[in-house]
Amino acid sequence: MKATALLTGIAVVALSGIPAEAQTVLKFGHVGAPGSLFEMSANEFARCVNEAPGGVAQVQVFGSSQLGKDSELLQKLKLGQVQFALPSSVMSSVSDTFGVFEMPYIIQDRAHMKRVTDEMGDTFKDAAGAEGYRILGFWENGFRNITNNTRPINKPEDLDGIKLRTPKGEWRLKMFQAYGANPTPMAFSEVFTALQTGVIDGQENPLAQIWSAKFPEVQKYLSMTGHVYTPGYITTSQQQYDGWSDEVKAVVDECAVGTQAFVYETAAQLDKDLVGKIQEMGTAVNEADKQAFIDASKPIYEEFATSVEGGQDLIDKIQSLAKGS
Repeated sequence: MKATALLTGIAVVALSGIPAEAQTVLKFGHVGAPGSLFEMSANEFARCVNEAPGGVAQVQVFGSSQLGKDSELLQKLKLGQVQFALPSSVMSSVSDTFGVFEMPYIIQDRAHMKRVTDEMGDTFKDAAGAEGYRILGFWENGFRNITNNTRPINKPEDLDGIKLRTPKGEWRLKMFQAYGANPTPMAFSEVFTALQTGVIDGQENPLAQIWSAKFPEVQKYLSMTGHVYTPGYITTSQQQYDGWSDEVKAVVDECAVGTQAFVYETAAQLDKDLVGKIQEMGTAVNEADKQAFIDASKPIYEEFATSVEGGQDLIDKIQSLAKGS
């Protein structure tokens, strides 16, 4: 795994040796904070593109929502103002198909997710394509866990009345409502201040996002629920992609797919390293009763299966690929 400099708001620029005007300049916007998996992933992709023979493209990375929140970045892809974004949960609002990844515990581990992308990747690419987007590769946001300032969360009942920030997305809201929480959709960039001021009691995110956003500074409890695995999708618009030269397309495609291995390896290492670091910050960590959450999640699966066209088939296919995980 190649080390990647963590640069925020600074272009990751290759020393290609050819005039800048000969390159296609591609802006990559994401919401990840410095040190986040999103930043590491985007920078590794930029390194790959920028160091490619011929220097046909130059990727510039802008994190920390500098170019917009997730929903804004998706709009800017359509407008041609940004060339790449890294949406995750928000894709369930683009197409119902992506809502299947909102089903609790449907993804067992990264090996399972790799089989899903290998076997079913076109299903999700086609769903994005129908809305004018092109998914170039399947990366990661990660396995989500809950932090809050009220009490440790061991079972769904412990969420009763807790005002919990969630991403904007129908199925995450339904899930936490079913668990008894008071889910509150909010942009990621607004969460720290909302936690600090008590506007919300808690939030749920992968460890890498929890750590890089400094949530342990304002949260007493981390509960290892692992309730949802959220993919990250390196995405552009189909219109922009069609306008690139064949050389640029080839480099971008290869690097987007090739970065997946880096992402999974880095994410796994972060998951190993960060629990201890979060504990050192004074945040109490507990392992949740995952079976209790699984049992409480059955109505969400049933609703998805009946309300989303092809929903049961999506669930069945993904679960069938879990064998061996």
